Amino acid sequence: MNYEHLMTPLKDLNLTNRFLFDQVMKDTGTLEDVLSIILEKDIHLLFPGQTEKEQRISPLAKSVRMDVFSMDEEQTVYNTEMQTKKLPDLAKRSRYYQSLMDTSLLEPGNLDYNQLNNSYLIMIMTFDLFGAGKYRYTFRSRCEEAPDCLLKDGATRIFLNTKGQNDGEVSEELVEFLKYAENTTALTAKAAKSPRLSRIHQRVCTVRASEEIGVKYMQAWEEKYYDKKEAREEGLAEGLAEGRSEGLAIGRAEGEQNKLRQQIEKKLARGKSVSEIAEALEEEEDTVRKMIQEIQNGREVK
Repeated sequence: MNYEHLMTPLKDLNLTNRFLFDQVMKDTGTLEDVLSIILEKDIHLLFPGQTEKEQRISPLAKSVRMDVFSMDEEQTVYNTEMQTKKLPDLAKRSRYYQSLMDTSLLEPGNLDYNQLNNSYLIMIMTFDLFGAGKYRYTFRSRCEEAPDCLLKDGATRIFLNTKGQNDGEVSEELVEFLKYAENTTALTAKAAKSPRLSRIHQRVCTVRASEEIGVKYMQAWEEKYYDKKEAREEGLAEGLAEGRSEGLAIGRAEGEQNKLRQQIEKKLARGKSVSEIAEALEEEEDTVRKMIQEIQNGREVK
């Protein structure tokens, strides 16, 4: 089947696309440039960024798939991710993400919490989560009774908004980067004054021109496309069959649920994690986790 007309070509992807973002950030220098722009200071990393690094306690526990995990020379850790969906639980999700980052920073049995690294959770968003028109929202724990008193726990969460309006309150370089992320073109890069952004664009061009990465992109797109197509077609068929006796709407819904269960079972058998299954099937992780629990309960009954 010729489905290329359905797929956005790699060369046309913006940096807000998770696949392109992950591939671009695998280059240490590029990730250093991005973090330096965001934090407005020079960042030097100890090792290349680890893309899609997963943190989980057990197969059924809430897992976090970090888009790009990295550590600098001062042992500060960063999780940088691209977010294009305005989910209602993003704020609390960020709280969980950062707490789970901490679980990987201490060896089991080590109770010396002073050894916890300083950590940054950075979300680059294509929307304004808080509605205040800011390009950057930085959160640290502060005492309500004494606003100048910071809780020095070393944890910082930064939410970036590509549609910010407060140009005079942040660096011009940050504004240029956020505009470029949403409109990743040579014209946008050329209009920017930042040498860092010029280097980032060079890396983007390298990734877009790579035949190897192009194959990876097509394979990832194909897997997601066929998973969705198969689930939709088989779910509809089962729903129509069951609908003859129980009503079309109910039958379709049950058929789709049965197919979703089958898809999840297949991916579990391949060793896929909750977050990987949710991403492939475009379902919420809570939905996938609940379905896995039902599958396991069914096996126990048998």
